[in-house]
Amino acid sequence: MTRSWTSAFGRACGVLLQAIVNGLALTRISPNALTFIGLIINTAAAVLFGFGNEHNYVRMFLYAGLVIIGAGIFDMVDGRVARQTDQVTVFGAFFDSVIDRYSDVVLFFGLLVFYARGNRLFYVFLTAFVMVTSLMVSYTRARAEALIDKCKVGFMERPERIVLIILGALFNRWGVMAPVLWVLAVLSTITVIHRIRYTYVMTRDMAPIRVSETVRVESFPAVPDVRELPHAARAPRT
Repeated sequence: MTRSWTSAFGRACGVLLQAIVNGLALTRISPNALTFIGLIINTAAAVLFGFGNEHNYVRMFLYAGLVIIGAGIFDMVDGRVARQTDQVTVFGAFFDSVIDRYSDVVLFFGLLVFYARGNRLFYVFLTAFVMVTSLMVSYTRARAEALIDKCKVGFMERPERIVLIILGALFNRWGVMAPVLWVLAVLSTITVIHRIRYTYVMTRDMAPIRVSETVRVESFPAVPDVRELPHAARAPRT
C-alpha cells in the first residue's frame, strides 16, 4: 500500500514537472537562462538568511527555504528543457556546473552573514568550513574524472546538500539548521576523503601522465629567457 502511494506521488510530481518543462519549451527560452535564473533566486534566499535576526529569524528562514525550493525547480528543468528543445551543448553542461557552485556558495554566505550578525562566531567558522568542503566535494569529482572515467562515490552530493539546507530553513523554529550544518560538515568531509581514496585506488596502477617539457605549471608562469628571444625582440643596450 505504501509503495503504491509513493509511486502515485512520484508519477504526479513527474507529470507536474513535465508540464512546466512543456510550457518553458514553448517559449524557446535558453536553458542557460533558466540556470542563471536559479542562481538569482538562490541569491534572494541568501539575502533572506542574511537579514535574519533574533526577532525574525524563524520567518526569514522559512521564506528562504520556500525560495530555495523555487530555485530547485529551475535546477531540475533546465536540462530537460535543453533536451526537449534540442539545445543541448557541451558549454551548457559546463555553465550549469559553474552556476551550481555559485548557488552553493551564495546560500552558505547568507548563513555566514546571519551568524556573524548574531556574534555566533563558532557557527561562522562552521558555515565557512561547510562552504569549503561542499566545494571540495565537487572539485574532487571533477579533478578525478579528468583522470578516470567516473568518481561518483560518496553520499553528500549537491541534491542531498540542498535538501538538508531546505529542511534546516523550514524547521529552524526548532533550531534544525545548526545540526544540519554539523551533518553537512561531517558527511561532506567523509565524501571528499572517500573520493580521494577511490581515485588513489583507481590510479595507482596507471602509468604516469607525461607532461611535455613545453607545458609549464599554471601557477608559476615562466619568465622568457632573453637569450632565447629573436634578435629584433631584444631591448637595445644603453
